[in-house]
Amino acid sequence: MIHLTPLRFSVCALATALLAACASTPAPAPVVQPNANLVVQGIPPVPQSLADTVGRYNDFRGHSFTDWHPTKREMLVSHRKAGADTAQLFRVTSPLAEGEQLTDGIDPVVRASYEPREGRYIVFERATGGNEVAQIYRLALGQPGALPVLLTSPNERHAVNTWLRKSGQLIYSSVPIDRTAEGGSRAKIATTLWLMDPEKPEARRKLAELDGGGWGTGRPSPDERQIPLTRYLSANESQIWMMDAASGVARQVVPAVGSQEPKASYAPAGWSPDGRTLWIASDRAGEFRELMKLDLASSRIDRVSSHIPWDVSGVTMTEDGSRMAAQFNVDGRDEIRFFDPATGQELPAPAVLPNGNVGTARYNTSRGELAFSISNAQGPSQIYSLGTDGRVQQWTRAAAPAGLDTSTFAEQQIVRWKSFDGTAISGLMTKPPAAKFSGKRPVLISIHGGPEGQATFGFLGRSAYFVQELGMALIQPNVRGSAGYGKSFLAMDNGFKREDSVKDIGALLDWIATQPDLDASRVLVTGGSYGGYMTLAVSTNYADRIAGAIDVVGISHFVTFLKNTESYRRDLRRVEYGDERDPAMREHLEKISPLTNAAKIRKPLFVIQGKNDPRVPYTEAEQIVAKVREGGTPVWYLRAENEGHGFQKKENQDYQFYATVLFMQQTVLK
Repeated sequence: MIHLTPLRFSVCALATALLAACASTPAPAPVVQPNANLVVQGIPPVPQSLADTVGRYNDFRGHSFTDWHPTKREMLVSHRKAGADTAQLFRVTSPLAEGEQLTDGIDPVVRASYEPREGRYIVFERATGGNEVAQIYRLALGQPGALPVLLTSPNERHAVNTWLRKSGQLIYSSVPIDRTAEGGSRAKIATTLWLMDPEKPEARRKLAELDGGGWGTGRPSPDERQIPLTRYLSANESQIWMMDAASGVARQVVPAVGSQEPKASYAPAGWSPDGRTLWIASDRAGEFRELMKLDLASSRIDRVSSHIPWDVSGVTMTEDGSRMAAQFNVDGRDEIRFFDPATGQELPAPAVLPNGNVGTARYNTSRGELAFSISNAQGPSQIYSLGTDGRVQQWTRAAAPAGLDTSTFAEQQIVRWKSFDGTAISGLMTKPPAAKFSGKRPVLISIHGGPEGQATFGFLGRSAYFVQELGMALIQPNVRGSAGYGKSFLAMDNGFKREDSVKDIGALLDWIATQPDLDASRVLVTGGSYGGYMTLAVSTNYADRIAGAIDVVGISHFVTFLKNTESYRRDLRRVEYGDERDPAMREHLEKISPLTNAAKIRKPLFVIQGKNDPRVPYTEAEQIVAKVREGGTPVWYLRAENEGHGFQKKENQDYQFYATVLFMQQTVLK
């Protein structure tokens, strides 16, 4: 006889035990799901707990000044409101008043201008998905429910340039978009200047067609008969032309045609009330850009700010020519200086201005009130005004995340080291709080783009988390080729000298090894655009001295980059990087490109890219990712289908930030 009952009891007991075991197994930890526009490869799941921990550092929201109203004491600002994904336009009608939102949408709006006579409407630029093909729109004010009206052709890239204020007509530029490689269908790149009444766009008139893509305009002369133009040829060379507003005929003003003067940069900065003198900024007299006066009749140029050994970075004047303020880039921090336009003498500051790095500064042309923005280590950009009575008023207040005291954030300090050839290199270092972190600290080297960019003082934003909460020392180097240190320094990385700037980072690694509070065995390098190239180049040249690298929209091969970048940028970039059509230069660019040396990348790599990038096409990222993976090195890849040259949408920025922290945890924070 077969007895089944004991077996039945044992099966039941087993089932009960299994159910109990299952009940005691913890549920999988929740993770952050990337949104539908993100392509995620090789990145481990991001724990929700990580996102919750870093969340406070994800919502800093400052304000950028855009324009003064022509008749009222109010201004346009660009700002990302709470819960929004992108920055939009707001009208602020008085100091610290709540802004009235004017634009909305999935793409940011940061450039705009009031109609100059009565301020009845605004015009603004907006591109799609980061493609930088900006279109110009008109938006009526004071009409509830008014929608933006498209004024331009989507097949061209446009920019708002300036106004003829007396007639209310807009001067704007357009450049055809054609990413056809060199030798393709479009043989010539030209910039077209148009004159348009934004309320009658169909009646626009072509003013001029100018050779090349590096043209910009200054403010018209007081009688609006002449319009100064800037022709940008390279970071070290530009010209000022003058265009007749009626005929569109343009002529070169400085340097004089056929001049044997050394290359220099020139830019228009303002007019004397009688229209006889053009204020300019130029480095023709020395290493730094100075404020100068150009007498148009005699072509005589007088130096005004030669006593200030730094670049003038911006100039603003009142319409009557009675007031002038100029910004100077003093070792990475913009400061405002005041001048008497009649005599050219510097004046004492009429008031003590808030501490920090000055962003935009602009006079209300009729009232003489100066708007300016300030950022510092304790907060993002905020807008103030300086009245004719010397009173400073705050117009906006940056939003600080709840529970986060930014007043304790560390200040940036200037550090200096000698490079391989004895050249002095500097950068900004932000150290973690000593009371919270002890011992040798890991280092994040963050390299700026450009290459003629500059690491400057100001708010670190999300990067403050790395310092304040992860205990990392942040170093932002200004390698040779950076702006702000004289035109000779600016040109020290051009053409065949490209890798000298990479050696500056090698010298920085040497310097880090000598610092008692920095851990040279835990160094992470990152950078965006040209800084992305530098990151990849450091990964190939100093693989044994770093723990990992984060490349953001970086150049991986100079020849493919020059072939595929937008056509209007190609010739301007050739001046900087070298002309790949020259056999010797092509061989050099092939040799130094990170893609050629990808087998040397042996430390973990994180690559971040926007699919619609017109500057550094996404193919630069795809090819380095594929090549490095072939060698077996771990590669994380994050691509946003709705972004361009860097992420602008908050939900994409957030995921990039989460993944970056995770990458740090797995490389230098283990």
